[in-house]
This record gives sequence, structure tokens and C-alpha cells, in this order.
Amino acid sequence: MSPVLAGVLQLLALIAALALAYRPLGDYMARVYSSEKHYKPEKWIYKAIGANPTAEMRWPAYLRAVLAFSAVSVLFLYALQRAQGILPGSLGFQAIDPDQAFNTAASFVANTNWQSYYGEQAMGHVVQTGGLAVQNFVSAAVGMAVAVALVRGFARSRTGELGNFWVDLVRGTVRILLPIAVLGAIVLVACGAIQNFAGIHEVGQFMGGTQQWNGGAVASQEVIKELGTNGGGYFNANSAHPFENPTPFSNLFEIFLILVIPFALTRTFGRMVGNLRQGYAILATMAIIWLGFTALMMWTEFAGKGPAFEVSGGAMEGKETRFGIGASAIFSVATTLTSTGAVNSFHSSFTGFGGGIQLLGMQLGEIAPGGVGSGLYGMLIMAIIAVFIAGLMVGRTPEYLGKKIGTREIKLAACYILITPALVLCFTAAAMALPTPPHSMLNSGAHGFSEVLYAYTSGANNNGSAFAGLNADTQWFNSTIGIAMLLGRFLPMVFVLALAGSLAEQKPVPETAGTLRTDKPLYTGLLVGTILIITGLTYFPALALGPLAEGLAS
Repeated sequence: MSPVLAGVLQLLALIAALALAYRPLGDYMARVYSSEKHYKPEKWIYKAIGANPTAEMRWPAYLRAVLAFSAVSVLFLYALQRAQGILPGSLGFQAIDPDQAFNTAASFVANTNWQSYYGEQAMGHVVQTGGLAVQNFVSAAVGMAVAVALVRGFARSRTGELGNFWVDLVRGTVRILLPIAVLGAIVLVACGAIQNFAGIHEVGQFMGGTQQWNGGAVASQEVIKELGTNGGGYFNANSAHPFENPTPFSNLFEIFLILVIPFALTRTFGRMVGNLRQGYAILATMAIIWLGFTALMMWTEFAGKGPAFEVSGGAMEGKETRFGIGASAIFSVATTLTSTGAVNSFHSSFTGFGGGIQLLGMQLGEIAPGGVGSGLYGMLIMAIIAVFIAGLMVGRTPEYLGKKIGTREIKLAACYILITPALVLCFTAAAMALPTPPHSMLNSGAHGFSEVLYAYTSGANNNGSAFAGLNADTQWFNSTIGIAMLLGRFLPMVFVLALAGSLAEQKPVPETAGTLRTDKPLYTGLLVGTILIITGLTYFPALALGPLAEGLAS
């Protein structure tokens, strides 16, 4: 079987699995967030944290709860890392340096999981399982809660109440993420992923000496890193490591985990607003972009010219022979079009255009299908922008799902789409202008610039993957990328929740003959075009200096 055909068949199998899970999972999540019943374990949690599960929150209270919970999480994870040297199960590792501890705490709480350290050489069992793995669950649940709050803003009228953050957080963790993660961990263990608390041991011979490996609860952390679109690996090689991703089947299963909740949330959205067609329109937009990017990535990685490419069947540099080019390309697109950041190949070794596709996928806002929760609310913001553009063209006040998109709503949406590009471009410009940061670049020229652009794009968009040629373990990059991750995560949430509150206060607008049908293919095409044009106008100069210049020169 040719490598191209193998890649296409894996893509078709993935699409079939996602299609089978779409309806039951989407409907189940809608029931979870709409139910008025609280299970006993959930009541114990509410009592322990002093939350009233029956109290509704307006958007300022909802936002305060999000920020307070996340701030406490950052402080806890930072303290845990700084105290590692005295903790049991530390495997002899010392406390993490202050700048790196801040970067890691910000990264995992912001659902980014950017890692400027070697996991197997820095973090012991307590930090990995009691700190990082816990944040993999709750940071994903925070994103889902904010998305559901925005959906309620569309679904409700004449009230500013968006639900209860603590209820949404607990239900997202206990009823959705935890059950799927338990089943997924069993699958990964069956495939060969390790799950233990073994210490450091020496194996075999390596370059004239022995090689050291440590065990860990890898399968359980691997499954939630993918399912929650987190991305931080137990080992530095991430999902290219055989302890995390042993076989081609486990590789395809991990891609499925990355995509299944973000895609299924479009069904949840349609169910909660009472119009499944609206969910299908958002799903179609996400699917068109995802399939288009996957096809482009496979083409650019298979189409290389020269003897080395012809012998290997394409651009095999930096890719696992267990997976090949097709599976690596599918994984790469899935991880950069979501806020996952997990890698099963060396992104810096992709072709120039391949690296550009990865960058562009993150710069779209990771909305196709995007991160768990963040992909849905990001796409709904773009849907509002598209409706506004259509309204300008016909001279009519824009409406979406029976809500008028007025001055306040469009200002909030505009602020949302501007904040992340501002962080990416400003931090990249500062890093290139100052004398010290460029010393971290392994490569010069266009590829070296792409390394820095990729780092801040990944951080501000809460992705977490990297062009690993950049030495990011410096005080400058640890501090600035940490700030970019926190601002890139929580500032957009401010605008999303404010928009949700504004929409919930409105009364429904009756549909007329002049109302734009947002559940039709015409609107889907408009939405796809709006996303690509806005991103292109924002980032094209930077992309031209980096991956486009590299691709044209190769």
C-alpha cells in the first residue's frame, strides 16, 4: 500500500469515528449542561468549596468565578513546583526555577501546556499527577463552561443570568471528561502505553553507556491531554514517544480524542438554542477548514522533490517511522487547529509551507474545530462578525439567532478578535528587536524568525506546540510567553462573557423575509471567507517573512 493511500484511509476512518460519536456525545453534553439534577458526589464538592449550585450568575459574577478559580490554580501549581524537592515521589528532582515554574503554572492553567523543560528530567510523580494532570481536567472544563455560558446568552432572553460557573465546572469534569478519560486510558494501556509509579531505571546501552527512563501514570495523563485539548506530554518527545503513543492505532485514537468534543459541541450548541441546523452550519464551517488544511498539509509533505524525498516517499525528516507522513500530517493539523499542542512529529522539520500551515491553523484562532469550549465560542464570535459584514452589505441591522447585533455586541466581538494578534505580533517584534532573545534561535533567516513567531503564536493562542529549534528556557521567553498565555486565555473570556450577558438581556427578534438565514450553505461560505480574510489581513506580513519566504526559497 502506498503511503498516500494509507494516509487517506486513516483520514476516512477518523471521519467515520467522529461521525459515529457526534450525535450521542453532543446530545449528552446538552443534557449535562441543561439538567437541574445534582448528583451526590457533586453536592459534596459544592459543599466543600462553599458554592450554592442553585444560584444563577450574571456575567460579572461568572467572570469573577472563572478568574478567581484560575488564579488560585496558578498559585497552587506554582507552589507545588517550587516545593518539589521536599515532596515524596519527586524521583530526586529538585524544585523548579521561579521563572520556569511561573511559565509552567500559567501554561497548564491556561489550557496551553507549553513546556520549556524535559518532562522526564524535571517533574516527579506528585507534580505530574497532582498538579499537571489535574489542570488538564479543570482547565478544559473552564473552557467548556465559558462556551456554554455564551450559548445560554443566545438561548435566553430578558435575563442577564448565564448559569452557575461552579456547576458547569464540576459537571464538565465529573460527567464528561472523567468518564471518557477512564475509558480512553484503558484503551491506551491495552495499546502499550505505560501506567505506573516506577522510579528511574537504566536500560540497555546508548552511545557507550546506559540510558535512564522513569515510569509514570502516562496513559491516564495522555488521554486527558488529548481529550481536553491540552497537549503537555509526560516525556519531552510527547506523542512521538512510544510510552505515550505506542502504535498506529493509538495514534489514530489520540487524534480522535483531540477532535471529538470540539466537533460534538456544535451539536450541543444546536440542541441548546433549539435549532440543530445552526449547529450543523457551524460544524460545516469547521469541517471545511479542517479538511482543507489536512489536504494541503498532506500534499505539501508528500510532494517534496529530490532523491531523499523520492526514496522515503515524501518529507520524512522529523517524523516517526511508526506513523509515516500521512498520520503525522493529520495529527499536526488536528493539534494546531485545536488548542492541543501535542505532537507526534518534529514540527520544525516540516517543509516551509507545512510549517506555514501549522502557524496559520493557530492564527485562525484555533476554531476548526478549536479547543474544548474555546473553539466553539471563538467560532461563534466569528459568526457574529460574518453576520455584521452581511448586514453592512445589504444595509440592514444584523441579527443572529434572533438577537440583534448592535454597537455593544460588535465592539465586544472586535475586541475579541484583536487581542490575540496584538499579543503575538507585539511580543514577536520585541523579541526580534532586542539583542538577547535572538540568541535562542537555532536557525537564522526565515526559519529562525518562524521559530520565534511560532512560539508566541502558540502561547497567545493557548496551543503549546513549538518549533523546537528555539531555546525557550530563558528568563525572557519563560516570562513573556507566560504572560502571553495568561492574557491570551483570559482577556478573550472577558469579552465572551460580556457578550453573553448582553445577548441574554435582549428580547428575541422575530424572523422576517429580510433576515439572513444563518443555517444555509451561503452563510457557511461567508463565514469561511470571513475567517480566512481576517486572518490573512492580520498575519500575512509576518507569514511572508517566515514560512512563505522559506517555502519559496526551497
